[in-house]
Amino acid sequence: MSSMKQPHMLEGNISVKAALLAKRRPFYKLIVDIKKRDRDTAFILKEAQKRKIIIEKKNRFDIDELADGKTHGGLIAYVGERTFDDLPDTGHEHCLLAIIEGIEDPFNFGQIIRTLYAAGCKGVILPPRNWSSAAKTIAKSSAGASEYIPMIIAEDMNKLCAELKERQFSIVCGDRKNAVSLYDYRFPNRTCIAIGGEMRGLSKSVQEYSDQNIYIPYENDFRNSLNAVSAAAVIAFEFVRQQI
Repeated sequence: MSSMKQPHMLEGNISVKAALLAKRRPFYKLIVDIKKRDRDTAFILKEAQKRKIIIEKKNRFDIDELADGKTHGGLIAYVGERTFDDLPDTGHEHCLLAIIEGIEDPFNFGQIIRTLYAAGCKGVILPPRNWSSAAKTIAKSSAGASEYIPMIIAEDMNKLCAELKERQFSIVCGDRKNAVSLYDYRFPNRTCIAIGGEMRGLSKSVQEYSDQNIYIPYENDFRNSLNAVSAAAVIAFEFVRQQI
């Protein structure tokens, strides 16, 4: 452990397996319940052996002491920092990207990533922020999707939005100002949806590059916005529906 650089813990088969298969972070050690016997665990251990990752077998009590809770299912991993990506080189006709800003809670962030990955999103663009200490929560709440999906850190959001335009992406913002109904809008084949948190919303950098603002119509006079998790799900899957 002393040779590890900033180790983080992942818990449970889903998170550990996703990180192993995605290969976006170094693995230092796996700790598994000595009595754990199932096909998924056997696969994980086989993959770890191929990569010469240290495997330690312990009893459940010892693993409980190491983990934050008891939802680890008898498997934890010590891992390093996740690597990030460049904008994907998307040559195919239909492509969904997403800009996510102003999300403070790692559980909510993980759920948004889970939704976007399920909707076929090819990359998530994020402002600079250190989520490393919340890796376990994000991996678990995203059901491993946070390890698979490409993540792009926008050190300069203006520059990145300009690059999206050069690549013929339309930027569509979840914002009620000068907006049209989500269900009256036809998404372009190459779309980057932008979702902001409830407190801070979207930055001016993103708003200035918006091709169209959209809102989600309600069935009653409720005047508060949906949270970012719900909004991301509704908007992303309307994009999917329109591509079918």
